[in-house]
Amino acid sequence: MHREGMNPDDVQPEDILCDFCGDPAWSAGTACIEGHQGSLICGSCLTIAYRSLVLERQDLPSAPCRLCLETRDDPAWKGICVEGSACRRCIKQAAGALHKSKDWDWVKPLDS
Repeated sequence: MHREGMNPDDVQPEDILCDFCGDPAWSAGTACIEGHQGSLICGSCLTIAYRSLVLERQDLPSAPCRLCLETRDDPAWKGICVEGSACRRCIKQAAGALHKSKDWDWVKPLDS
């Protein structure tokens, strides 16, 4: 997601926000991963979504996914304060990629 009023000809790191909480994760140096068409999920939101969809297997309704731009039969996690959803498949893929990344110290949550 992009900050409202940003200059599309001069996009700065602080203009790129998490699609699920609205935080400027990119410029803050927070672990994050990109989806399609510039969508972004920060590590904090990914942790919450992963716990909810994968570990707790909450039965949430499906919704259009901001990360893959598809509507799947998978449950979808609703963002914290922004109108965005992410499907279980994308959350699992994002968690696997971020967990393996040498650029971030993000770790997949474990069953508690």
